[in-house]
Amino acid sequence: MNSLRFDNFFPDRISHGFFGRQGGVSTGLYNSLNCSPQSNDGPEQLNENRERVLNELGGKNLSTLKQIHSSICLPIDNSCTQGSEEGDALVTKKSGQVIACLTADCGPVLFYGEELMGTPVIGVAHAGWGGALKGVLESTISAMVTLGAVHSSIKAAIGPCIGQASYEVNKDFMEQFVQDDKITSSFFMKARNDKLLFNLQGYIQFRLTRAGITQIVMADKDTYTLENDYFSYRRTTHRGEPDYGRQISAISIRST
Repeated sequence: MNSLRFDNFFPDRISHGFFGRQGGVSTGLYNSLNCSPQSNDGPEQLNENRERVLNELGGKNLSTLKQIHSSICLPIDNSCTQGSEEGDALVTKKSGQVIACLTADCGPVLFYGEELMGTPVIGVAHAGWGGALKGVLESTISAMVTLGAVHSSIKAAIGPCIGQASYEVNKDFMEQFVQDDKITSSFFMKARNDKLLFNLQGYIQFRLTRAGITQIVMADKDTYTLENDYFSYRRTTHRGEPDYGRQISAISIRST
């Protein structure tokens, strides 16, 4: 498996990983660690891939959502969700519960916070441009606070996502961001043919900072260009391929 971790950023009691596309059993377009039930990959391959991630993190259950580019954040207690419930973020303070999001260019964000007595509270968010603009990061922070996390203790790690040089958009695309906050024009750079290049990672960082999160780390890896390491929706679209896999980013509180 190729997984990216920030071991010096999260405490030892937290198990986490931004997993890439290597180390699974899927073939063809989904080669090899595709973990998305929303793809057309075989259920046996998906189950094995997800089980490998669960074992790698040492958890009891693995929860993901049917992602819809929304601001919806759901809490996970003793049960788990296998991708049938709609939403784009999960939070929990139950040990052994692995919560995760699935991405193929969108930004995966892992969160950690603590209650007053130090009990950990964790979160994960699927932050594509739509979800980030709608407030999925802020929804996750709010849900963590509802579970007892002290706001000032919350930190966030942004995983691999599409890089600015690979993210060409129309000029009209920028208007919805500028309407929300004029400063967001700085996340767009002129490209060829009157197009713009959008800095998704920078925008996610901006939203987190605006929400009062001061401890942030970033992977700074472009999923579009790193084909051997990551799935990419945009790369698949440019090639006219019929489907694509999604990598998984996950976090859990180790069982004591």
